[in-house]
Amino acid sequence: MRVQRDTKCVRLGMIGVALLAASERTVTQERAGGPTAEFTMRVVATGLDFPWEVTWGPDDQLWVTERNGKRILRVDPRSGLRRVAAEFPDAYQEVLQDGVLGLALHPELLTGRGNDYVYVAWTYDGGPGRATDARVRIQRLTYDPDSGRLTSPVDLISGLPAHDDHLGGRLIFGPDRKLYFSIGDQGSNWQRNRCNPNLALVLPTTAEIAAHDWTNYAGTILRVNLDGSIPADNPSIAGVRSHVLSYGHRNPQGLVFDSGGTLFAAEHGPSTDDEVNRIEAGHNYGWPQVAGYRDDQAYVYANWAASSPTPCDELPNARETPDSVPIAQESDWNHERFTAPLATFFTVAADYDFNRGPATVAAAGLDYYDHANGIPGWSGSLLLASMTRGTIYRLALNGDHDRLVGDPTAELDSVNRYRDIAIRPDGKAFYIVTDNEGPTRDATGEYTRDLANPGALLEFTLVE
Repeated sequence: MRVQRDTKCVRLGMIGVALLAASERTVTQERAGGPTAEFTMRVVATGLDFPWEVTWGPDDQLWVTERNGKRILRVDPRSGLRRVAAEFPDAYQEVLQDGVLGLALHPELLTGRGNDYVYVAWTYDGGPGRATDARVRIQRLTYDPDSGRLTSPVDLISGLPAHDDHLGGRLIFGPDRKLYFSIGDQGSNWQRNRCNPNLALVLPTTAEIAAHDWTNYAGTILRVNLDGSIPADNPSIAGVRSHVLSYGHRNPQGLVFDSGGTLFAAEHGPSTDDEVNRIEAGHNYGWPQVAGYRDDQAYVYANWAASSPTPCDELPNARETPDSVPIAQESDWNHERFTAPLATFFTVAADYDFNRGPATVAAAGLDYYDHANGIPGWSGSLLLASMTRGTIYRLALNGDHDRLVGDPTAELDSVNRYRDIAIRPDGKAFYIVTDNEGPTRDATGEYTRDLANPGALLEFTLVE
């Protein structure tokens, strides 16, 4: 399904907001043809240092990673009291997407079965001397409930691609007892990295896998055994079995499984066509040849790295594509395993004026709502956090979870940048972490950097 919208004309439910106090408000969500849901909004915690992940733990605490803060926190959702579970002083943090990133809790954590494990992904400097070589590692830590600390770090896999843009970085534990990790395209062929070849459609070779050279894991979603090895039932793609589950991704920052074990991902588009994808093993999601649908709309693949006769490093960083840069329409490319997205935000016409601003939502964390006794009409929906719209988009799925029912609706809005969302086990409260800075939309729909709750943990609770 395609969501046809531009940055001004938005066919979504209307939202009314009444302020109650500095730290609490009521949000009334009206949806065309559906019931009205009312929520109270409360600020649980402030002063967080670029939170990235929030997840509800079996200890009824919210586990939060701080990208810049280089640590994992456990936050009491009632009092806001935070406790440091782990610190990562060696984490490399310099740009807007690195540091301590994805977090996954073993489903048997605190069940007495000997699997009190927590998994975390963080960037480090693997370069010798003064030369920085940013990489990502995934570690397993052991939780000690007596001290409330994570100890005994074990590297499961290291040397994964990292750069100064488009890192991806979401980590989840699958129902098949595998780890899933998203890696972006490293910002290649884009703005300051425009002269770097984009490798999102380049697959690893047998020799590279044997040498543990993960360079060509850029632009992928990985499926990893709990010891870091390659699962024997991972797809063989172009004759090579690796950690790669799917490829052709730009910057996937949202990963979630539905109740039936289907994996969904959300990723940023290039000023248009943010995507929500249903992930199939071995499938190709088209980037950088295609953004969103293969429809020859606003996006063309301008391959800056292949500029000739003028070399790319002599070209200015500009939106306009110089004549020396080769351009390909989306329809110029095809692949037998290309898979179109479940939805895009937003597909716009070829003559769209990008001086008005990007036609995207900056897709971040993704969750799945599966609560038959929760909010009427919400069960069986994906919940997508938007950074540049300050809202949660609810995408209702059909019975087979292979298409949307109706248009997405905007829920739980505020003038913030939403990085991730967690759901209370009863399905009647939501917890959202916000960025410390960056652009979003204000109540009038205009861009602003004046955030209402920077670096915060917000709670939205259903009024019954």
